[in-house]
Amino acid sequence: MNSGRELERLEEIMRTLRSERGCPWDRKQTHRSLRPYLLEEAYEVLEALEEESPAHLREELGDLLLQVVFHAQLAAESGHFTLADVLADLNAKLIRRHPHVFDNQEVTGAEAAVANWEAIKAREKETEPCSALSGVPTTFPALMRAEKVQAKAARVGFDWPEVRGPLAKIKEEAEELVAVWEAGVKSEADQRRLEEEFGDLLFSLVNLARFLKIRPELALLRSTEKFVRRFRCLEERAAARGQDLSALTLEEMDQLWEEEKKRV
Repeated sequence: MNSGRELERLEEIMRTLRSERGCPWDRKQTHRSLRPYLLEEAYEVLEALEEESPAHLREELGDLLLQVVFHAQLAAESGHFTLADVLADLNAKLIRRHPHVFDNQEVTGAEAAVANWEAIKAREKETEPCSALSGVPTTFPALMRAEKVQAKAARVGFDWPEVRGPLAKIKEEAEELVAVWEAGVKSEADQRRLEEEFGDLLFSLVNLARFLKIRPELALLRSTEKFVRRFRCLEERAAARGQDLSALTLEEMDQLWEEEKKRV
């Protein structure tokens, strides 16, 4: 199957959907109205990756590609750029930022390749107001944004020398959170302080994840899904006994939960 031909066909389908004889829903969409769908499709790709299902991944990658083509079509209609422009820019960027592959530059290992990518990226944007932390979108999920910001700070040496640093920081932030909570939350200012301390603790946990080479966003997604699976099994086991889960005591639910943990 020719991927170029299929991509051209997808472009033509998208143009038809946006035409006068096209779909009313597609015709009314804008860059702004499509934003939630782009995010949803990206997360559905992640879900397919977690399932390790090639068939599901194939489908979800298609849905994500549709969002790219849709935005490119809207831009083309406004005279800003086309899908061909997007592809040309991407191809040029990949070649430009991989001189160790497409030129004679040498790098040793994956970390050096990433550092080289960031250095080239910084030179390309040197005419803009620059910070070591530039380039991390504020629209990223909070855990992902914290991870990216910390990684950028680390590249200029603002980092713990080894993993005991973030471990100690987590302990410190947890103690500060408990101290604020024990002092009592009597006002909006107290609630904001509690939220701030909780945020500091989360930020420290993200930093530990970086040292342990764990992606916090994915780790939390997996833990949440594990909870969902176990909770549903809990409901099923209670139903099999002719019981409603909400009618059980906390001790009874905890016993079922521990049994489920051993089983799943």
